[in-house]
Amino acid sequence: MPAATKRVLPASDSLPSAESLLPEGFTPAARRALAKADPTLGALMKRVGPFSMKVEALQSPFAALARSIAYQQLTGKAAATIFGRVCERVGMGKRFTPEAVLAHPVESLREAGLSGAKTAALRDLAAKALEGEVPTLARARRMSDAELVAHLTKVRGIGQWTVEMLLIFRLGRPDVLPVDDYGVRKGFMRTYGLSELPRPKELLAHGERWRPWRTVASWYLWRSLELPE
Repeated sequence: MPAATKRVLPASDSLPSAESLLPEGFTPAARRALAKADPTLGALMKRVGPFSMKVEALQSPFAALARSIAYQQLTGKAAATIFGRVCERVGMGKRFTPEAVLAHPVESLREAGLSGAKTAALRDLAAKALEGEVPTLARARRMSDAELVAHLTKVRGIGQWTVEMLLIFRLGRPDVLPVDDYGVRKGFMRTYGLSELPRPKELLAHGERWRPWRTVASWYLWRSLELPE
């Protein structure tokens, strides 16, 4: 009598591991699992359509965070202009290093358009990078989400939200829920028919059912704000 054979599921029916990076790691099977865990979210996913989050290539966590500092509280165009001037002074591409930032005169960074607070934050970022608090790209890929948040929020001017955006849109981490993000909170309020924005703790508690795909849920909540009322 022949030995029983084990049925192998097609790739599209196999749930990827929680470490699978986005967007490639989010399979139809993972989508079905998320919709089953939260039918309300499942209905939103159906209205929005396929998951199409774009992850921007990350060359250096240091450079990405420097850009984030320059962009804080500014429109995209104005921030891009200022950060472009900073890079022209400090160094473009691979020449934009912590050493180059610290060697550059503070007055020149201010002349590029950085405020005093942002100049101090950029220099603190450079110092922390040289101390090892800001990891290289290779090291960042080996670190957990919590480890990266703990290390990077030690930098002046870098809060948890900034690190979460790095985790989502530059590293493609699948299980990040930015509970302090206004768009995510407002999307949750609309999707679940609430009369007011949920508190971060309430959103965090509800989001437990979305593990290990809380990034995906966040992305759909952001997209919900683009739908008709």
